Amino acid sequence: MKEIKITTPFITLGQLLKLTNKFESGGMIKGYLAEEGAFVNGELDKRRGRKVYLKDIVKLTTGETYIVKGK
Repeated sequence: MKEIKITTPFITLGQLLKLTNKFESGGMIKGYLAEEGAFVNGELDKRRGRKVYLKDIVKLTTGETYIVKGK
C-alpha cells in the first residue's frame, strides 16, 4: 500500500490520482474514472470530485492501493 501525503483536510479523487503519477493528464484521469472508477473505502466511485479524507483507502482496478496520510 502506497501513501499519498496531503496537508489539507481532504483531496478530491481526481487530484489524488494525479499525485500517483500513473496518468499522463487530467483527461486520462477523467476517462479512467468514467470507464473503470476507483474504490474508495471499498465503495466504487466514478466522480473526480469525490472528497477523500485522511486514512481513506483508494484502490484502482489495476490493483494499486493508496492510503491518504497527513504530512
